[in-house]
Amino acid sequence: MKSPSLVAAACLAAILFASISQADVVSDVAGLRSEWDQINFTMKKEEQAKPLENLIARAHAVSQANPGNAPALIWEGIIHATYAGAKGGLGALGECKTAKALFEQAIAVDPNALAGAAWTSAGSLYYQVPGWPVGFGDDEKAEQMLKKGLELGPQDLDAHYFYADFLIKQERWQEAVNILQRGLATPQDPQRPLFQQARRERMANMLNTAKGKL
Repeated sequence: MKSPSLVAAACLAAILFASISQADVVSDVAGLRSEWDQINFTMKKEEQAKPLENLIARAHAVSQANPGNAPALIWEGIIHATYAGAKGGLGALGECKTAKALFEQAIAVDPNALAGAAWTSAGSLYYQVPGWPVGFGDDEKAEQMLKKGLELGPQDLDAHYFYADFLIKQERWQEAVNILQRGLATPQDPQRPLFQQARRERMANMLNTAKGKL
């Protein structure tokens, strides 16, 4: 029979290992996010394909090393979706389908992860991908998911950005103005200066466009 002290030591070791593992995946996901920011906001679209291919491989390795980790799945999906835009052509739809599957996995694991980012990201695919019979695009489903993302991430810049972009494409100008104003009023994230600057500049332009349509 094991002594209580040995059992306690084993439990403590397991807790410490879990804490270290969790810290590692958080660091890995932050690294993916930082590299994505660099590629997406400092490089021209035609230059992004190869760096994104390399980043997909890294993201997949992080997901494989941390099975069932929602943030890792979300960021692997985001990178695939971005690669679809950079790649274009017939292969882009396959990348979008891969991204959608990853977002669905993340939602199944933890629907609240990263302030609802899986909902927002999946919703953005649903309104940008062609509908049946070519793709899976669906504006009604897109809006449901974008609203869920905004509900879970009321301070999330992308939740506002993508829902506003959807509303503009629907020519729902006043609703877009309201969402953009709320989004631009959210706090800055000092850890992501490239993302913050690029998204806010784009949202300010979108706001001017939407106001001009009223």
